Amino acid sequence: MRRLEDSCKIFRMPLAYSREQLNAAALDTIATNKHKSCYIRPVVFRGAGPLGVEPRKNPVQAAILTFEWGRYLGPEAIEKGVDVQVSSWRRMAPDTHPGMGKIGGNYVNSQFVVMEAVDNGYTEGIALDTSGYLSEGSGENLFLIRDGVVHTPPTGTSILMGITRSVVLQLCKDLGIPVREMLMPREMLYIADEIFFTGTAAEITPVRSVDKQKIGPGHRGPITKRLQDEFFGITEGRIADRHGWLTPVPVHAGS
Repeated sequence: MRRLEDSCKIFRMPLAYSREQLNAAALDTIATNKHKSCYIRPVVFRGAGPLGVEPRKNPVQAAILTFEWGRYLGPEAIEKGVDVQVSSWRRMAPDTHPGMGKIGGNYVNSQFVVMEAVDNGYTEGIALDTSGYLSEGSGENLFLIRDGVVHTPPTGTSILMGITRSVVLQLCKDLGIPVREMLMPREMLYIADEIFFTGTAAEITPVRSVDKQKIGPGHRGPITKRLQDEFFGITEGRIADRHGWLTPVPVHAGS
């Protein structure tokens, strides 16, 4: 829930619930719905009150949604990868929208990116920042691999600091894979050996082509697979959770 707390602070939306209360509510909702696998979406919003664009007289409310969800970018994407395009839509400038916050209004930008991509026959789009450097996908962080080094855009390129992004950075450290957070021009995409997206829903999804140009072998590469094996091994309980990322879900009596 750390990202939720950060976003509320950025948006000046005081949260009436502690992290412990929100975590407990999420676990209770999962157990009540008897999910074996699900997506968790905590939402904090301003409820009914005065109309207008000054929101702070409206009550802050929260909801927890859980629902079963398959592979976000398609059932075969984890191995075969997806086809993407560089979007004509840029990410927001730092003095317009707070791109670091997971805030609903920011996703209007994301929707334009992915709608354009789908209309043009692609699965997803990659947005540049206002300076023309690589930023992220419509709902995913971006990683490129060249000569055995993992590259990813830094915070200043209007990215969301995703949880799965942080997990992958830690896994790279664990596996001895060098990482560089750096500004990258668009053409880095075309000369990458491997590219993959990360996200809560996307997990670790390889990119097989950008703007109709094949990336590496045109399917999941060896470093992407190595990171996937470690990631899914931990999240599915086949590898020890050495970083304490997993939280057990209590089973309700009679369920």
